Amino acid sequence: MALNNIVRKLTYAALMLSAIIAAGCTVSYKFTGASIDYTKVKTISLETFQNRAAYQWGPMATMFNEKLNDIFVQQTKLQQVSRGGDMQFAGEITAYDQYNKSISSDGYSSMVQLKMTVNVRFTNNTNHDEDFERPFSATRDFDATQSLDSVQEELVGQMIDEIVEAIFNAAVANW
Repeated sequence: MALNNIVRKLTYAALMLSAIIAAGCTVSYKFTGASIDYTKVKTISLETFQNRAAYQWGPMATMFNEKLNDIFVQQTKLQQVSRGGDMQFAGEITAYDQYNKSISSDGYSSMVQLKMTVNVRFTNNTNHDEDFERPFSATRDFDATQSLDSVQEELVGQMIDEIVEAIFNAAVANW
């Protein structure tokens, strides 16, 4: 009798464990955050974003365009086309400026803020309710004792990462 109870309990435990494992296998996670209906949206076109900011730093537009392209290649299954994609991105870098953020007791700047703004026009040809045109900005601070030349590449790279992530989330993650 005791052996039958043990066998029944083990069988019950095995069935419960199997049910839990099977239920766990049906859950799916999207680590990219992209929520694209690939039955409707198959292509994407990314126009080259020009640097139209008053202050220019040569590599910035290229860095931005490469990063924007990379995020869609790496995190979606969309086929890139030169024109007329189901999703279309266009825009320009509209601002790249530095500001004195704080002044030290001797009256000189102690902290400088670098700001980058990109205007984006997004068109979703499968659902125009999701279309938008809006600016995306990022800022980074650096110590005024450092020259912009010494920190520019790193800080611009960080701002581009932040802006591209925000554009991606606004367009395909529905956040």
